[in-house]
Amino acid sequence: MNTFVIMALLATLGTWLVTALGASSVVFFTSPNQKILNFMLGFASGVMIAASFWSLLQPAIERAEENSNIPAYLVATLGFLFGAVFIWLSDKVVSFARQRMNNTNENDNDQLNRIIMLILSITLHNIPEGLAVGVAFGALQDGYTPEKLMGAISVAVGIGLQNFPEGAAVSVPLRREGYSRKKSFFIGQASGMVEPIAGVIGALLVIYVETILPYALSFAAGAMILVAVHELIPECQKNQREQPYFATMGIILGFAVMMLLDVMLG
Repeated sequence: MNTFVIMALLATLGTWLVTALGASSVVFFTSPNQKILNFMLGFASGVMIAASFWSLLQPAIERAEENSNIPAYLVATLGFLFGAVFIWLSDKVVSFARQRMNNTNENDNDQLNRIIMLILSITLHNIPEGLAVGVAFGALQDGYTPEKLMGAISVAVGIGLQNFPEGAAVSVPLRREGYSRKKSFFIGQASGMVEPIAGVIGALLVIYVETILPYALSFAAGAMILVAVHELIPECQKNQREQPYFATMGIILGFAVMMLLDVMLG
């Protein structure tokens, strides 16, 4: 197997592991510290926004300028928009399926249906995240440098950081609804199961179909930006009245750290 595919697999196994660690909080705590979770979500969103430009969009534009007959700005824009639309459509599919299930089942609290819908929604949500990591590592095939490796690692770190509170956000509510700790943990960590699969697919695509690399990089950027802006930032700001700038400082710090690493090593 190609070295960079293996690296993508290891990286996405790592993001899955972080999800499992987050889900395991249900075993040790009744409820994780919300203040810490908010800061982590803010930090993760800052990392993802910065990585979307310096580690994904900027390389996409550079590669499009070198290897594409289409204007680079158009390649990056199309890929970016497609990544965002992919996430949006995924959420629409989940919402439609949930509505249909509620309309066709008299018992809206049926546990099996709720588990199925939960797994479906988190699976769709994590596919583009795994693709983003896979694309970042697969892109190393096109001129490996330590700086580019750091960029790929930064994407995986950003995804992994936001996976920890995501795992907890799934498992803890399930525990509160009466599920056993074991079942709550299993469903919570399942939210990351699809990421290694998507990561390998993303890496293989950009390695063996090099012409799609600029599109794939900007696709990953669009997906990450939408997740950060639509989900992570609103979630981390839920307690804004009590802690007006705490989560916001997490966003600023995450962005600054990621920007510093990319600029210094780039």
